Amino acid sequence: MLKHIVMWKLKESAEGNSREENAKLMKEKLEALKAKIPEIGMIEVGINAIPSDAAYDVTLYSEFSTEAAFKTYQIHPEHLKVAEFVGKINDNRVVVDYFV
Repeated sequence: MLKHIVMWKLKESAEGNSREENAKLMKEKLEALKAKIPEIGMIEVGINAIPSDAAYDVTLYSEFSTEAAFKTYQIHPEHLKVAEFVGKINDNRVVVDYFV
């Protein structure tokens, strides 16, 4: 199994929305991928609840049965649509992928 974790710091405002509004939109868009991409085994999206300089704004945790399933997810058109939106609203991103 492959676990995929991503964290983003969002811009104060982007695409006509505040950071908070974009975090909520991002969460909705990411969570909606589960119904559109069968390769996603599990997905969870969290919005940071306790602000600090060290905190990121949004976190994605997802699981894939195989590396091939993850690669299919990465190039899926629905994922690419969400990634385009996220690219416009984020300032920084960190990611870790690992097998268990």
